[in-house]
Amino acid sequence: MTPTISEGDWYARPVSSLATAPDRASEPAGTTPVSRDRRLGVSVDAALAAVLAAAFAAVVFVSTGGIDLGPNTWIQIALLAVGAGVIGAAVLLAAPRLPPYAAAALALFAALAVLSYLSIAWSVRPDTSWVEANRTLSYLAVFAAAAILARLAPGRWPAVLGAVGTATVVVSGYALLAEVFPASLNASDTVGRLWVPFGYWNATGLLAALGLPVCLWAGTRPATGRVLRALTVPALAVLLTTLTLSYSRGALLAAVIGVGGWIVLTPLRLRASLLLALGALGGAVATGWALSHHAITHAGASLSARTAAGHDFGIVLLIVVILSALAGFVAVGAMDRVVLSAGVRRRIGTALVILVALVPVAAVAGAAASSRGLSGEVSHVWSSLTSTKSSVGNGPGRLADLSNSRPLYWREGLKVGEHAPLAGVGAGGFATARTRYTSSALVVSHAHSYLIETFADFGLIGIAVSLAMLVAWGLAVRGTLRGSRGNERHAAERTGLITMLAVVVTFGVSSLIDWTWFIPGVTVLALFCAGWLAARGPLLDVVSAPARGWDRLPLGRAAGAIGVVAAALIAGWFVWQPLHSSDEVSSAIDALGRGDTPAAIAAARSAASADPVSVAPIWELAEIYAGTGNPVASRQEWAKATTVQPFNAETWQQLGTFDLHAHRAQLALTEFAMAQRLDLTSPLIPKLIDQAHQQLISAQRASTGSA
Repeated sequence: MTPTISEGDWYARPVSSLATAPDRASEPAGTTPVSRDRRLGVSVDAALAAVLAAAFAAVVFVSTGGIDLGPNTWIQIALLAVGAGVIGAAVLLAAPRLPPYAAAALALFAALAVLSYLSIAWSVRPDTSWVEANRTLSYLAVFAAAAILARLAPGRWPAVLGAVGTATVVVSGYALLAEVFPASLNASDTVGRLWVPFGYWNATGLLAALGLPVCLWAGTRPATGRVLRALTVPALAVLLTTLTLSYSRGALLAAVIGVGGWIVLTPLRLRASLLLALGALGGAVATGWALSHHAITHAGASLSARTAAGHDFGIVLLIVVILSALAGFVAVGAMDRVVLSAGVRRRIGTALVILVALVPVAAVAGAAASSRGLSGEVSHVWSSLTSTKSSVGNGPGRLADLSNSRPLYWREGLKVGEHAPLAGVGAGGFATARTRYTSSALVVSHAHSYLIETFADFGLIGIAVSLAMLVAWGLAVRGTLRGSRGNERHAAERTGLITMLAVVVTFGVSSLIDWTWFIPGVTVLALFCAGWLAARGPLLDVVSAPARGWDRLPLGRAAGAIGVVAAALIAGWFVWQPLHSSDEVSSAIDALGRGDTPAAIAAARSAASADPVSVAPIWELAEIYAGTGNPVASRQEWAKATTVQPFNAETWQQLGTFDLHAHRAQLALTEFAMAQRLDLTSPLIPKLIDQAHQQLISAQRASTGSA
């Protein structure tokens, strides 16, 4: 029989004895691997973790906020190349098949990517839909690569977690260094919240949140080694400081749910609680010091003040890291030596449960004692959370403020979806379509909720595909973890996979209330864990090694791998086209600046050919023709833009502006009216309409006077 171990026994045994337990699913039950093989496995994991961490960090620092077309296009092409390489290797090696539910989740993810591309045909902003479809395709490549790697090398799960933990700590450390050296790393900041390297504070906070369960896993995992386990305490302090100073309430909520779930589901919760408490103490010291200095945490501080305070903050951070590391060494040494009895563990566990339970009790008691009373306080909280007119500042006080703008975004997203309920307005179309239904002056690019944005962009079809994918993925994860609880052979891997699950859940909670899935730096980490979790397969099953024999490689497998490479090249070329078009528009502008009109026209036409659903090259051609004294050709291009993107208010506004300048006021009024129907938020369109009316009145007076 396979030996089993209860969670209580797992607590009771010292880490030194646990270090000899099998740590890989590939190791036979009841055997003890030789130290040389263990060292080799650790070295391979460390090397793979370093490579993956470097790749994750590269995605973060190159793609930043996911907005800039150039760097994001190259990241997408790189992810496609990696995905194609892994798929090609799987074909060549005849890798084990994916479990049924994992295959279903992958197929539904592919269906979502296909839907994104198809939506270009009906999108209100087809050029944006093309860009967003490319993003989805690159995400699919990440998910598929992780799934296949889980089948090719299921024992390398520690490397995946090591990479996630390393990347999150490194990026969070960089975010803090931007506060220490603002002149070099973040001179343009005027807000005070941590937002580098993404340019979006909620993403910075979320990345730190993703690293928390991984650090807890590393700190309590016997095979990690004493030094690395001790260093998880300063790592936790760095992550918690970054999370707090981002002032991201959504990331904080996601972190609480992710870490709470990890502690509930894993057997080392007492050890983890100690490490988390020590890390939180260090983070509290660093955060408390920062919050007491206006130049670091508030908007509007001068660069010189931020620099002076930042250097002092760097000294505080250094002291916190050193002291946290020392505390970590003491705590790890104590955990290695001390074995708690079952009674002591129960008492500590009971005390922790009571402590946590007292939090909502205290909240209810405080609400009851307030001037509004319990019912009034509940009503006030609900009103603050759901009001579409609420707003909140960017100072530290926002962490305790219930007001937010999300109900407004969600209402607008639902309204957009209600007017296109079946297939939506196209990938990324929310920002363009929302202006038909709101007069809010807020500039909003996303609905701040995956569910609502999907409804707006893809309608009920997108919701159905997304929910089906979630269900298939959940069933795949359930199949992976089923039956492994209490099994000593798989105890370490089960805890590791639960850690991956905590990372995915943390990201999922954030995605329900934010738009961070548009940012590759955080999404790629979560999708890699999600793909691995789904495809690992039941822990109790042995995953057969892939077929070898390169010297007897079947022709069919070789042809399949070549087909994968060919498909990847075609996909990469397709992904590159919007960037190529943008570069050609820039070339046209440069040529026009040099006075080379033929080259400018050629470049603009090349841009239009590369991205026929974009209006930027069409507008550039219109400007060129207008500059060369060809108003007829110029107007044809302005009018063509309205046929390419008829639901984009800007195309009608540009055409109307041209006609207004050409003294065709009646035409301009018709075009401005169309623009105004499509965009109720623009303060410029009413002014243009007034100008057109004045021009029309002047023309009528002139005509009457001449008569």
